Amino acid sequence: MSFSIEERGRIFNQPFLFYEKKKKKGKFISPFHDIPIYANEAENIFHAVVEVPRWTNAKMEIATKDPLNPLKQDVKKESLRYVANVFPHKGYIWNYGTWEDPHHQDSDTGCVGDNDPIDICDIGNKVCSRGEVIKVKVLGTLALIDEGETDWKVIVINTEDPEAGDFHNIDDVRRLKPGYLEATVDWFRRYKVPDGKPENQFAFNGEFKDRDFAIKTVKSTHEFWKVLISKQTSAGELNCMNTGVSNSPFCCSFAEAETVVKSVSPCHFLISFFYHFKISRTAVQM
Repeated sequence: MSFSIEERGRIFNQPFLFYEKKKKKGKFISPFHDIPIYANEAENIFHAVVEVPRWTNAKMEIATKDPLNPLKQDVKKESLRYVANVFPHKGYIWNYGTWEDPHHQDSDTGCVGDNDPIDICDIGNKVCSRGEVIKVKVLGTLALIDEGETDWKVIVINTEDPEAGDFHNIDDVRRLKPGYLEATVDWFRRYKVPDGKPENQFAFNGEFKDRDFAIKTVKSTHEFWKVLISKQTSAGELNCMNTGVSNSPFCCSFAEAETVVKSVSPCHFLISFFYHFKISRTAVQM
């Protein structure tokens, strides 16, 4: 299964959108709901959507409240958002990427979910493109507590990375990329400080949990997404429009999806760089 991106508008202008398409048929889909979570279920290989490529600063996100959930740059107080450089780091230091129920209290962290797709941090060497869909191997996870909400950061590696075969668990990251995990904790702890906010806190004293724990977390959030997409819980402001979940009350035709995209003005697409991934359809971000 392969995908492509259709972009509209001018980069770093508001608004500018990225719509996901099935490459073979050229049909519009939702990256939040229509990309299967598994690339290979037997081997626990997952799909992830690149929101923000590594070393970039524009805060690109899957627009969970918009029809078909295009990628666009986040806006705060009518201004486009950029993540500050936190010395010695430049922008996001990885490629950064299911839905975490805002009413579900996590038994491990004691906090509710943040109502966003679960984020992944790809430690591979490739700098991906915005909206690129990649296959990833899960290695571990970090539990950020953001204003009382659980915000999982799942550490992964792109399966196409030349070194992917050397990485199987979080300890391999410590061994083969010394300092990378410490830099990850440092970045997440301090990245909001330049905006006048306090340092972020972590569950488990900032310790990374291993591969098995991370995979369990991903699969758990996917179960919450299933409840969401089948309308067994309130979606609230989340937009669940999709073209591929046939048993979902929110499923629409490809023609209806195309009408949605055509209704967006030419200046209504905002791309960005950065490896901000979201593992798709785990309800979802990688």
